[in-house]
Amino acid sequence: MIDKATPSPTAIGRVVATELKPATPHQFHFWTATETTVGIGAIVKVQGAGSTEQGAARVVYGVVTDGFAYSDLATPLHDVVGAEGDPARAADAPTARQEIRYWTAAVLRQTPEEPLQPVPLGQVFLADDADVAQALRMDAFLYSATPTAIPIGLYTSAGREAPVYLDADFLIGPEAAHLNISGVSGLATKTSAVEFLLASIFAHFPPHKGRVAAVCFNVKGPDLCFLDQPGNLSDEDRRRYDRLVVPAQPFERVKLYAPLKADGVNLNTLRTHPDLVGDVEPLTWGLQEVVDYAEVLLNRDDIDAKADAFIDFLRDRVLGRTFDDGFGGTHRVQSFADLDRLFRSIFDGLEITAGGRSDTWRTHHIATMRKVRNRLLNISTRCKGLVTDDGPASDLPWTEFEDRTVYVIDIANVDPLGQDLVFARVVSKLREQLERRELGVDAVVVFVDELNKYAPGDGPDTYVKKMLLDISERGRYLGLVLFGAEQFRSQVHRRVVGNAGTQVFGRMDMDELATPGYQVLTPATKSKLATLPIGELMVRHPHFTQPIFVRFPKPPVLRGRDGVERFPPAADVPFDDAVVRQLVRLDRRIRPNQVKDLIADREQDDVRRALAATRRTRPDDPLAYFRKVLGSRVAAEVPPAAPREHRAVQPLNPISDEPY
Repeated sequence: MIDKATPSPTAIGRVVATELKPATPHQFHFWTATETTVGIGAIVKVQGAGSTEQGAARVVYGVVTDGFAYSDLATPLHDVVGAEGDPARAADAPTARQEIRYWTAAVLRQTPEEPLQPVPLGQVFLADDADVAQALRMDAFLYSATPTAIPIGLYTSAGREAPVYLDADFLIGPEAAHLNISGVSGLATKTSAVEFLLASIFAHFPPHKGRVAAVCFNVKGPDLCFLDQPGNLSDEDRRRYDRLVVPAQPFERVKLYAPLKADGVNLNTLRTHPDLVGDVEPLTWGLQEVVDYAEVLLNRDDIDAKADAFIDFLRDRVLGRTFDDGFGGTHRVQSFADLDRLFRSIFDGLEITAGGRSDTWRTHHIATMRKVRNRLLNISTRCKGLVTDDGPASDLPWTEFEDRTVYVIDIANVDPLGQDLVFARVVSKLREQLERRELGVDAVVVFVDELNKYAPGDGPDTYVKKMLLDISERGRYLGLVLFGAEQFRSQVHRRVVGNAGTQVFGRMDMDELATPGYQVLTPATKSKLATLPIGELMVRHPHFTQPIFVRFPKPPVLRGRDGVERFPPAADVPFDDAVVRQLVRLDRRIRPNQVKDLIADREQDDVRRALAATRRTRPDDPLAYFRKVLGSRVAAEVPPAAPREHRAVQPLNPISDEPY
């Protein structure tokens, strides 16, 4: 019995080469029938005739970058004369003019790859799933012994639908790393694309590469505040999730952090609905947490070398140590309040002991000390709620990051100075912990939106810009990966976008496409970019020799504006109710009246310190611990900080103007 042969695919066109437009090793032209499914972005396969020395015919894969339509007219005048100047009579011509579709394609891959030769004049076929994998060189990491494929979307051109994968070694590192996504606001789905890609990474991150987590900075309204809540998905979206083998469900492990408001008890976030606010952890830092970031917090035009020397003296000789001020007073500086008392003691000592004649203390001039005092204490005023004057801090779980967990830090409503502080400290701590291999995970994806603001191509070299440059240039060796998004790629620092191994483009503005960075794209590709529908992206990846258009499903999480409508933010509650709410989070058995009776007629600062100590300690009986701490000054409950050697937070290598 003879087995039936697999039917061969039908050719849709044929390569054509002329003296003016020849076929080259990098580009070819082909014609198709007038009615065809081929369009810009379609992947095609050219089957050469004959065979090579290896025994197989040469196969060339290409992506369509431009298209033309031709007829046998020499000039438009011939058509006008033939219709006697009446367009309505043009269709009544006795003979229909011949029309062809003529396409230009850029070569994606040739097999065999050596020797590199011009594209043969063979038949053209539409690419199927296997052809797409071959054309985009995905077979190397998709079918290897240790696959590293991470789905990013579906190739849906020419009536076909094939999964497109990124190589985890080139997305997360160490071969290359980082992702940058550009597009106009509201239509490019930048945040949605990153949310889907994070879900895909969590589902497909290779086991041999270890554990992975994500840290997302929410800088716009409620964008990232509801990643743990399910969104509305259509049947088509669910089918695409099944096709990409990614669970169509919200993130299972999400930890949210937000600073407190100025009152010290209400959270400064839009996720304050009674049903959800219990999952938000306060983010508050004290003097010990922020003193190493004076470069971020202080005006560099006003703080000179003398002030820097005095700040270093405070770090190395004063903070966390028992210190004699030289006037008979002993201090242990652990908070901004303690620091203020030290300064007052020094100034009073100079005034009383020296009779106002001495203006120097420990070789530091009094004017320098007053300037540093004003700047440091101003931090706790401008960033009130994020930076606490007194009491213990509430921080991220350094050394205890969990696998496949998203850590959202909501700083949308924080002062710009506070935002810079959060960026600098969180990224520095991530880098430090990854260097020591003590973070708890092997790789961290850091998502930062609005790169136009935080890493602009012009303007001063701020500390935050230096941090982002440092991640993009050296973070991949540590497992620190930057996912950045912006509206205008041309206005972001060239070293930040240039070091992104994967670049994604949503719908673009025509003015942006006219900048020099997009001159490598054909006019047809630019036109498609300017009209991309929501949910479709153009992807550039080290394995792809040409940009590829893909479509991704809607993220399975609740969008920010939908979350605010479904879970309206609650109004700020009175002080005692806010204290009750935070204690009930720790133990649901606590009755509100118990707490309100306990804090009645007590100073609010004492209550805040006791509440912060209870949150930090998380005892088995929160109410009993809160009652015990409230009965005395909380400072006594805080273990004294061990003397520590100051480690200045500097980039791994000095930042220079060298573009490479």
